Amino acid sequence: MFNRILGKPKQPSNNALTSLDKLNETLEMLEKKENLLQKKASAEVEKAKAYTKAKNKRAAIQCLKRKKLYEEQMGQLANFQLRVHDQMILLEGAKATTDTVDALRSGAAAMKAMQKATNIDDVDKTMDDINEQTENMKQIQEALATPIGSAADFDEDELEAELEELEGAELEEQLLEPASTAPAAPVQAPAGRVPARPAPQRRTEEEDELAALQAEMAL
Repeated sequence: MFNRILGKPKQPSNNALTSLDKLNETLEMLEKKENLLQKKASAEVEKAKAYTKAKNKRAAIQCLKRKKLYEEQMGQLANFQLRVHDQMILLEGAKATTDTVDALRSGAAAMKAMQKATNIDDVDKTMDDINEQTENMKQIQEALATPIGSAADFDEDELEAELEELEGAELEEQLLEPASTAPAAPVQAPAGRVPARPAPQRRTEEEDELAALQAEMAL
């Protein structure tokens, strides 16, 4: 998919790679020649020493002249190597710059393609759908969180009327209770005789239940 958007990635420049390889080979060749000239110059110095010991001044001077020529060539090779190094640095920098520009160009093209594939109207419609679904889910959650048959569903007037009926029935029950009997007047007994205590009257079961009910209502 990304290959279709970005396009086929570009291969590194063959010219730059070939040039770098060629410069590396040239640098190695120059270093080998410089080492060879160094050995030859050292050999001429040894020859000059030998001719000096043999009192052959002319031959010793010729050796020193050849040494100077080798040293001059070594100086040229050093300059050549420096130029090759400079060229390699410039070429590597140019290659890095080109690769960077190509990468940025590919990124810009991919961004442009994706922006074309994305319509702002589609984005707005998608956000509206998300907001709508979020609101619907919120309402569903609120509906599920509401307790079933809560006290708020009952009619307050109906409850008040039922309470008044209970209070009226209780008052009526209190009015229908029998009045307590007044105590009888004491009987004067003749002098010298102790009046006999009247036998306590036994209450019936209904009277016991009524007394217990009165006691509870008094609490």
